[in-house]
Amino acid sequence: MFAADAKTLSRIEPVVRRVLIADPNQASARLLLDIMKSLGAREVVTESDEHRVMEYAREMEPGLIFTERAGLKLDGEQLARRIRRSNLACRGVPIIMMTADATASSIKGARDAGIHEFLRKPFTTADLFRRIENVALKPRDWIEAVGYVGPDRRRFNSGEYAGPQKRTADKPATPAEAAVAVKDQAMRILASSLAQFDKDPMQAVRAIKQQAQTLKALAMKTSDARLAVATAGLEGVLAQGAPTKVSLDAPINALLALAPPELLGRTG
Repeated sequence: MFAADAKTLSRIEPVVRRVLIADPNQASARLLLDIMKSLGAREVVTESDEHRVMEYAREMEPGLIFTERAGLKLDGEQLARRIRRSNLACRGVPIIMMTADATASSIKGARDAGIHEFLRKPFTTADLFRRIENVALKPRDWIEAVGYVGPDRRRFNSGEYAGPQKRTADKPATPAEAAVAVKDQAMRILASSLAQFDKDPMQAVRAIKQQAQTLKALAMKTSDARLAVATAGLEGVLAQGAPTKVSLDAPINALLALAPPELLGRTG
């Protein structure tokens, strides 16, 4: 019989305090509700309709969301994208997808929709707890771009992975390498956000603002005066309100001029 230790339950409590479950199967939803209550959840809401799920997400501000992959009035991938691209306070909370249809395409679809973890049905309490423990205690970097919004996909479904990082490049060896990785990623997202601005202006602006904040912090941390000045120029345009692709072009390109040419060649 599965039993979590009190110390771990205490550490995951902020995440499981309020839980939202999107599942059209009442028996499955009830089982999950009972398990979450046993793990310390104080408020658990179950719902089968995607639109109502969004309403509950706004009202209760859950710390954890579970969603079935598909149902009569539910598309789990679409739900995840709607939450990630919304202005909801919970837009960045962990989302765990559950399904018996665990094909390669469904797993990839969940990852690309911004899901944190994937859980195959039927599952044990231990399987579920590994996912919860992972999202609660091993936070992943947040990616705010245009084509993708959600947790860093390199450790997707790591509740099933107990070893070291999957790729050497996942974790820079030194602080200097980490700074370069952060800068490179921010530059790539800036370039792609400008290129895809017309596709989704609101998300493009949100992604650009996030990268500006990241680069400003990096400039201060590394005492990079050129980066600080270029970032200030971008923030100045963003602060004017209702930025356009035309108004953002010059300050973003001023930042991209500080990136290695080979980096820009890799941006799609």
